[in-house]
Amino acid sequence: MSKNSASTKNDQLPRVTVLDILPDADPDELIAIPANWQSDAGEAPKIFIEVKRNDLTIPGPGERILARISKGKDQKYSARTMKILARPNRAQIGIIRLSANGARLIPIDRKQKEMQVLPEHLNGARDGDLVEVETLIKGRAMVPMAKVGKIIGNPMSEGAVSLIALHNLEIPYRFDPKTIKAAKEITSNDKIKRENWLKIPFITIDPASAKDHDDAVFAQNDPDKNNPGGFLVYVAIADVASYVTPSSALDKEAYLRGNSVYFPDRVVPMLPERISNDLCSLREGENRPAIAVKMVIDADGNKKDHSFHRVTIKVALKLSYTEAQAAFDGKPNEAAAPFIKPALAPLWQAYKAMAKAREHRAPLDLDLPERKIVLNKDGLVDRVFVPKRMEANRLIEEMMVGANVCAAQTLEKKKTPLIFRVHDSPGTEKLAVLKDFLKSLDINFSTSASIRPQHFNRILHQQKSSEHSHQVSEMVLRTQAQAEYNTQNYGHFGLNLDHYAHFTSPIRRYADLIVHRALISACKLGKDGLSNSEIEKLKPISEHISMTER
Repeated sequence: MSKNSASTKNDQLPRVTVLDILPDADPDELIAIPANWQSDAGEAPKIFIEVKRNDLTIPGPGERILARISKGKDQKYSARTMKILARPNRAQIGIIRLSANGARLIPIDRKQKEMQVLPEHLNGARDGDLVEVETLIKGRAMVPMAKVGKIIGNPMSEGAVSLIALHNLEIPYRFDPKTIKAAKEITSNDKIKRENWLKIPFITIDPASAKDHDDAVFAQNDPDKNNPGGFLVYVAIADVASYVTPSSALDKEAYLRGNSVYFPDRVVPMLPERISNDLCSLREGENRPAIAVKMVIDADGNKKDHSFHRVTIKVALKLSYTEAQAAFDGKPNEAAAPFIKPALAPLWQAYKAMAKAREHRAPLDLDLPERKIVLNKDGLVDRVFVPKRMEANRLIEEMMVGANVCAAQTLEKKKTPLIFRVHDSPGTEKLAVLKDFLKSLDINFSTSASIRPQHFNRILHQQKSSEHSHQVSEMVLRTQAQAEYNTQNYGHFGLNLDHYAHFTSPIRRYADLIVHRALISACKLGKDGLSNSEIEKLKPISEHISMTER
């Protein structure tokens, strides 16, 4: 089912978005504007906040809300409050300016006012430095003043640009003290009943710089004679749900953030490092709790069966993508060599079978290069390069997609409410723009039939070696709808799948954590599954995490 046929169209504002109620708004006639509205987009539209007598959530002036937007016949916006949101926990940043009259802070946020900085509060900052400050209140007049906490340095450096982006987009990058305290107090004492999978030689394959290893894989030939040439594929995912429980300080912070955010110089994690890089990271040689799916696939990569398990695993081998690819190519390093026959060879064979099924399924085959930015010691851009995309990358992607499909299918079969990862088919207007663009290159593209990924793939394949290849790929990408989280399943157009949910990255995506809890409940894997209160809130949760992702 396509979402386009049922959804209402809004020319400017998304149907669900974050709003800031004006601080001086009349409490009886609340007016709001979109949060993070960019000044170059023109004047921010004014939105009337509807409040009814029986509403459970009633906001006030100056508050931030998640709201559902509608547009009346008079073309004016109104909104109903879904949830009152907490403001991000962040410091103020600005540029230090020195003059004969002393020092002052010029805020990056134009809505904030300049503040005086006393000499003893500069902490070594020089004229032109970008700094983080805390606000002090001085004297009877309660005049706000700034005290430099951290010198970021050159405002043109990539590090400074990242921090400015964090502030402008109001992405929380500092954890609340309660959250840090909660993370420190957690121990690895696991009282949940688990299956012992310690003898299975799981392997992690990640970027060389990765610290949060949330997935591990293993495959073997299926001994069942009724599945000749088939495989058993195991995907184990860090059991974050056993540490991050509903309504806890960690859970509230993870929900607020929605996902981890990646910049060239930093990662803004969804969970504190005590959780993401330590207790939940599937480290080589250490016992770790996990939720795993065991998939039975045939010789052509088609899934015949699957089951979910709550287990304890020990990763036998940690590899980077480059190291894994070398091993698959017959050039293993010293650590990988002993695992070729028992683990790496069958893993590669299982992937090749799954690749056949993927080719037959024909998902959207957009292979645009991902550029990486390398910074020098001063935080400035040193170089930009396109890393080589290897089969080892595709192996992990294919096994994660398979695990995600299993999660959605299991929860649907057991009639457990869940948050789907959905991707709608392109709208008619975008298809018309693409058709006109392709026509200018003398490329025929019909939009009369029901559009499928293979229609785009045909064009992409035809133009792969042409001088317009990159342009065509970019335009096909822009034609696609934006994927989102939704309690209504209308399929995933890009992957060409009817059932899909995010399960494989609970360290960095809140959606996956919710799916883990749902599986725990549905498969009777423990008492720490999805609560009734969470089930009632799945729709606003899906809307919130879609917003934080954007």
